Amino acid sequence: MRKPNAPVLILFASLFIVMLGFGIVIPIMPFYVTYFGASGEALGVVMASYSLMQFVFAPFWGRWSDRVGRKPVLLIGLIGFAISFVLQGLARDVVQLTLARGVAGMLSSATLPVAFAFIGDTTSEDDRSGGMGMMGAAIGLGMIFGPLLGGPLGDIALPLPFFAAAFFALAAAAFAWRLLPESLPLDKRIEHKPGGPSRARVLIDALRGPMAFLFVMSFLLAFALTNFEAVLGLFGLDRFELGPAQVGYLLGAYGFLGALMQGAMIGPLTRKIGEVRVLQLGLIASVIGFVGTALAMQMWSFVIFSALFNAGNALLRPSVASLISQRATSGQGVAMGLENSFMSLGRVVGPLWAGYAYDARQEYPFFTGAILLTLAFGVSLFLIGQKLPVRDREMAHEI
Repeated sequence: MRKPNAPVLILFASLFIVMLGFGIVIPIMPFYVTYFGASGEALGVVMASYSLMQFVFAPFWGRWSDRVGRKPVLLIGLIGFAISFVLQGLARDVVQLTLARGVAGMLSSATLPVAFAFIGDTTSEDDRSGGMGMMGAAIGLGMIFGPLLGGPLGDIALPLPFFAAAFFALAAAAFAWRLLPESLPLDKRIEHKPGGPSRARVLIDALRGPMAFLFVMSFLLAFALTNFEAVLGLFGLDRFELGPAQVGYLLGAYGFLGALMQGAMIGPLTRKIGEVRVLQLGLIASVIGFVGTALAMQMWSFVIFSALFNAGNALLRPSVASLISQRATSGQGVAMGLENSFMSLGRVVGPLWAGYAYDARQEYPFFTGAILLTLAFGVSLFLIGQKLPVRDREMAHEI
């Protein structure tokens, strides 16, 4: 990838700030739910409410960004993120927390797909994977410093990280408003057709199209990742007696590993072996990490295998996003919104299953993720290596 242009660097900084706020609350969420006297299943419901609203609203934000531009939609996502995290910090029971998480998913779902669409607008096809990797690095850096800050803040007071997250989101909004230029010129904006097929029909049609496997991969990656994320804190608490700060330190270290791989490795690695092989390599590492984490009975093995899972996962999202973006001939916002919808659907089902499975047996969520990613790897050997035609233009206008 050539030297990034200034708008990409500004977007990188904005996305880092908002992911810093997001990462702050991750270490304390299992402890926050446990504080209300809830179980793993309730934790799954809380996490799924966020993703359910992302699933519902992400395509709307994608369509709107194709119509009015990326910047105003990004700002709505950042400001909505801040408001919703204040509501979470003020929650007094699981019901209020679940509702606040739903608001967070509805408003913040404008952020990531629009950021990835921005990269699609401003990079060539050859440089797109590297640009996606930079956005992944911004997410990873947020996941380094966010948990490192959120864990200790949670030790002081469990609601405190939510208010810190809101502050960082407002800072990101101010930063983007002042410095980020619009990436979508007026002559390239798309007025999507009103009406058209239902949401369910659009998703079904996508699964019947030439990019079906890539969308299924988006779902499976999100499902597997949320199996890991949803119960990692509870697993560490129950098996190794970890607290919020310790979980935050672990997640910060894993975020550093992911940022290093996405920012420095994925671009050169993709140019050398291609996105498909990078994707398959990530699947193999994630499966081994899943199984090793589930079987870990000592702290050192828990740390090593959960780190391996995170290293594998760091290779997956940019590769899938780049493959989808390359085949979107019009409406980058729509393409990224549709991909994000499948990921959000995986994030809905994943935590619900993870919480239920964890209450049955601690290892079940990890084994489930390993099985699904093993199946995805097997299918990828037959399907994803084929040359896929680009997605139909008409479908982009109907979504």
